[in-house]
Amino acid sequence: MKGLPVLSLLLWMCAVYLVGIYLFVGGFLLVRLEVNRTSTCGDVLEPGEEPVDFCRAQPRFRRAVILIIDALKIDFARFDPSKTAPRPYENKLTVLEEIVSSRPSQSRLYPFRADPPTTTMQRIKGFTTGSLPTFVDVGNNFASSAILEDNLIHQLGQMGKRVVFMGDDTWESLFPKKFYRSLPFPSFNVKDLHTVDNGILQHLYTTMVGGDWDVLVAHFLGVDHCGHRFGPDHPAMADKLTQMNGVIRSVIDRLQNDTLLVVMGDHGMTDTGDHGGESQKETDAALFLYSPSPIFPGPPSQNDPDVVPQTDLVPTLALLLGIPIPYSSVGQVLLPLFRPREAEDAVGGLSQLEALWINVKQVNRFLETYSGMAKDIAPESLSQLKDEFAHISSEYLSTVREARSPSPQLASSLQAYLTSVRDTCRATWARFNPLKMAAGLAILAFACLMCFVLSELSLALIKENGAGLKALAVVALTAGISVAAAQLFTQGYIEATWCLAASAFSSELFFFWTARRLNTPAVSKNGTKAPKCVRWLTPRRLLVPPLVVPLLRCVSLLSDSYVIAEGRVVTFLVFSLALYIPIHLNWDGLLLPPSHDPLKTAGLLPSPALSPSTVRKESSTLLACFGLFICSMYLSLSFHGCREEQGFCQPSPFLSPLSRLQDSQIKNLHYILSIVSLGIFTYLLRQCLCHYGNLNSSGGTVFTARWILPLLSVCLGLHWAVSATPEDSFRNLAELLRLAQLALPRAAFCLLGLGLCLIWLDPLTVFVKTRAAASARSSHLPPPRYRASTGISPQAELHHLIPQIYQRMRRSLEDGELSGGSEVDNRPAVEAYGLGTVYSAPVLLFCGMLGIGLLLLHPEGMAVSFLLLLLEMGAVLYIHASSVTLSGLNGAYSGGFNVPWTPVVLWSLAATQFFHATGHLPTFPSIQWSAAFVGFPNGHTGTALPASLVTLNTFASHILFAVSCPLLLFWPLVCEARGSRGGRAGGEEGEDAVMEMRLRENPQQFSSALLQLSTRYLFILGAQVFSSVCAAAILRRHLMVWKVFAPKLMFEASGFLMSSMFLLIGVTLVLRVDVAVGHWFKRLVPDASR
Repeated sequence: MKGLPVLSLLLWMCAVYLVGIYLFVGGFLLVRLEVNRTSTCGDVLEPGEEPVDFCRAQPRFRRAVILIIDALKIDFARFDPSKTAPRPYENKLTVLEEIVSSRPSQSRLYPFRADPPTTTMQRIKGFTTGSLPTFVDVGNNFASSAILEDNLIHQLGQMGKRVVFMGDDTWESLFPKKFYRSLPFPSFNVKDLHTVDNGILQHLYTTMVGGDWDVLVAHFLGVDHCGHRFGPDHPAMADKLTQMNGVIRSVIDRLQNDTLLVVMGDHGMTDTGDHGGESQKETDAALFLYSPSPIFPGPPSQNDPDVVPQTDLVPTLALLLGIPIPYSSVGQVLLPLFRPREAEDAVGGLSQLEALWINVKQVNRFLETYSGMAKDIAPESLSQLKDEFAHISSEYLSTVREARSPSPQLASSLQAYLTSVRDTCRATWARFNPLKMAAGLAILAFACLMCFVLSELSLALIKENGAGLKALAVVALTAGISVAAAQLFTQGYIEATWCLAASAFSSELFFFWTARRLNTPAVSKNGTKAPKCVRWLTPRRLLVPPLVVPLLRCVSLLSDSYVIAEGRVVTFLVFSLALYIPIHLNWDGLLLPPSHDPLKTAGLLPSPALSPSTVRKESSTLLACFGLFICSMYLSLSFHGCREEQGFCQPSPFLSPLSRLQDSQIKNLHYILSIVSLGIFTYLLRQCLCHYGNLNSSGGTVFTARWILPLLSVCLGLHWAVSATPEDSFRNLAELLRLAQLALPRAAFCLLGLGLCLIWLDPLTVFVKTRAAASARSSHLPPPRYRASTGISPQAELHHLIPQIYQRMRRSLEDGELSGGSEVDNRPAVEAYGLGTVYSAPVLLFCGMLGIGLLLLHPEGMAVSFLLLLLEMGAVLYIHASSVTLSGLNGAYSGGFNVPWTPVVLWSLAATQFFHATGHLPTFPSIQWSAAFVGFPNGHTGTALPASLVTLNTFASHILFAVSCPLLLFWPLVCEARGSRGGRAGGEEGEDAVMEMRLRENPQQFSSALLQLSTRYLFILGAQVFSSVCAAAILRRHLMVWKVFAPKLMFEASGFLMSSMFLLIGVTLVLRVDVAVGHWFKRLVPDASR
């Protein structure tokens, strides 16, 4: 088999796709331009002839205490006395209601609305800089880098104010060396509810009593972590909120009159405790303001805002503390905190009009600077804003100079200007690079076409023996170097993006030229032209049902309604395409045995390739597997999650970990169901290997199947039991349980790694027995029975001994070296168990081991979904095998080993179906972050490992279907024992089935079929990515682009990356098995090795 050309072509195809994705994403998901300028005291001047240093004026507050309770949604802060039986998260922060009702001039409680994405790092950036985040910022949440824009922490430090921080260590990475004193605590372990909070409480009160601080920032994480671990509706949330209630009360008791208290949440949470998206439950947090001295004119009035945007906190705190507003802030001051103009007897500070004017000047200065640098704000919008500022500026300055009372509309005009600027910035801060987007689209479009052409020309390319690959590499390298040299000569630096683009595009063009040459008709000796390959780029070849179904799905990706409901729609498409197989066979008259024809009996017409009994058996198998397929498919709908837009939807109860379930009976039932599913999964995997005689040898793969696989399942079951145990259930065994939570998953990871390595290093599952050895013992002992130790039947044994291979070997040797004597009972001198499934067995076991390892990263209830995945995968394989067998009834099968489009498309759609059936959605809030802590309950020191675990969890279905894709090539050969296929490549009339050994007899066709299967699978995946890219490009100004289409693009691109990576691993494993089989033949028969 020519493995290197196959692997090289696939690597090149994947690289071209990834270059196209990289180019488009680089042009589509750009971070907005940051203005790295800093506000100073001279920038904020009072109107008048002489400049006045704003910073020297007496601020309204000398100190501030900022308590950030992570994920404190507004529902947690409100108090409803009518609820006699409140839920765990309701009516727990009683101190807020007491203070607001008893001291209305000293306190307020507001809904505090965050801008999406609602992840902690972006929220900290938002309420310290006053700027708006962009979509791509969500990727930085676990790789926080220092904030370079002007921000409150920097301004406080510039003014000499001592900022003391304690809590979430994210602040330390965002503001390195900016604090007077800091006490950071690790934040990533969402299962730890107390370490950060208790660490803060050890220092909070003593720090407040001391005098060495001006601004105290404390960021509590317990509420957020409790939401992630248990959800808001859990007794642990009640305990945590009660603790926070006590903290707020204690802090209020220690405040001085010149101190402002700010209690706030950075974001909310969904009903499942997650966040990151833009639903109102995720964006609406709580903001509580209090001071021992009066700061409000009276009780809440109509002038109080209904909702406070998070960016408004920045200019408000800055002016209250007497520091400049950060340069890039687009927030608006919170007017009730500033004295009305007529309240001259109020205690110090700016009036409302003065605060608004300073705010307007700062925002206008930023707008002028930004518009001069970025050039992306629409000219008409910019002109309108400039005219609006000129008008209100003239009116305000004339009012001040003439010392007259301002008109009632002036404050409203100033507020309206600030709102207009923020809305304009929000609308334009999706900066696109059209050139990169167009280049990425072009490369992806050509890559899809190239993948299709490559699948049709796979045999011709394999016959070239890699000659074209070298030229392809030379062309790509030459183009990349030429563009790099041109860039260096013209602009003095190299932009690697365009070098990669040139390499990819030139290699695509060269491939099309090569394909045209291979497709040119060749002139035969008699002068006639014989086409080397059929014409396949015709509507008749392209518009067939197997390709129309993925085409419909790709077109539907332009609809936000389809993306929202994709889980169920894809299930329907999978069912429709599977139903096409028996309907098509029945239409061609292949599903039932042919009627009796006397001409065939008389020998005047050729008899059918299959006997009626074989046809009936294959049809029964196909229909039975189709029934199993339908059951698995529709049961998988019970494991779907819910998007925010699906208001009527209820997420599957199996998505909740057992530790969240409070009803012990339901918890036990879920655990038993999970254990049974895991046991059936393991049993079916071993039974399949046993049935085909692959558990008789003593190699590494058989050791993995016999011992490591069941041990891995046992570790998984014990880990689920330990994880489901409440922390306070066995206080005497608490330390042992903590050790088990650490040791069991890590032991499972080690077993998984050991098993996969053994499969890779020793993939053969063949057991060899010689008749000579048996005869030598027969005079002393009863005749031994060489069967699988798990009880394989005699009939199955005869099916899978593969004696013909060795008959041919003996015939190929002149002296009959192998026979060692005459045959007994017409049986061969050498018998090999499991040789007929030598390729599929290690791939199947590799996939099964990987499936159990990925199940470890999911909630326990997903064991049932993984079992359904295995059943559906097996059903598709047997449907495909029976379809191929029945297609040979009238010669419909084209010969060779090529896999038709239908099972390939079905395989790829099933991967998407089970992406949803394992509880995943193409949205950031649906990411199962708990996977990062499986085996690492105490958190991580870096981000690479947790990111890898979360990625493996999210794309588990993509991984399993991609790595097992070669089974589509092997399974019709595996099932050959059920009926003769004399029409298959290399078959001889009247001989028994040799199954996968046909592939060894036809190495070129083997290589071609494997390449064709892989490129067809890549084509379907690439077409899905291309459609998502088109949707994002065409609808980039659509209302739902950042909520629906951009996340879908990111998930499709990431899914393609994982699928292509594991498809290459699966193909490489097949090549590794082929090499091992070659070495095995060479050791067995040195002169007859192939």
